[in-house]
Amino acid sequence: MTQTVKMDETVERLRMLLAREGEAIAPALAAPGAEDVIGPLVCACAAGRREREQTAPPGTELALVLESILEGYLLHYGRSRLVDTTDEDLRLLAGDHLYAVGLSLLARLGDLGAVRALADLITLCARAHADAGANGGPAGAPAALWLLTALAVGGGSWPQYERSLEAAHRGRAGADELLSEARRRAAELGVERQSQAALIAFQRAVADRPHA
Repeated sequence: MTQTVKMDETVERLRMLLAREGEAIAPALAAPGAEDVIGPLVCACAAGRREREQTAPPGTELALVLESILEGYLLHYGRSRLVDTTDEDLRLLAGDHLYAVGLSLLARLGDLGAVRALADLITLCARAHADAGANGGPAGAPAALWLLTALAVGGGSWPQYERSLEAAHRGRAGADELLSEARRRAAELGVERQSQAALIAFQRAVADRPHA
């Protein structure tokens, strides 16, 4: 049975969490109405995983983790959905904070494999943007890396994912190769529709890159 989450519910939970913290980020929060990007895919994968592994973490919590990490990524490399500020220092502070929030939430779930997957994601995305900046072109790998990570965190790791990550760390996996594996795995898990929707939403979220 597929677990469903109302569209945009996860990112709104994240906005409310930041508002309750009341720190420097809270006064800079944007109005409600941001779009979930990766959460619905994570939930779809996790629903199938829980049918196989009764101890798997709940998809709604994993979705919150991924949307938090994604918001940190957008604050560093795109346009934030939740923080409305022209203060560059605050943007970077908020981005680091949201990375930390996501990893902290994940640590409470006890999914060490997912902790590693997200640490790899952050590292590989940073490298992809650095390489793109040095070469004067757009970074194509992050979208594929985000899809692969969502599939691994929600649905569990698989051998080719591990090989793809190793190749990416060595600079031997291109964006097309990574995206092909993500699509193959999505088909295997029966989440092609959610995977395509996540890809479109991700590309829309990062289309305007004032800080790329």
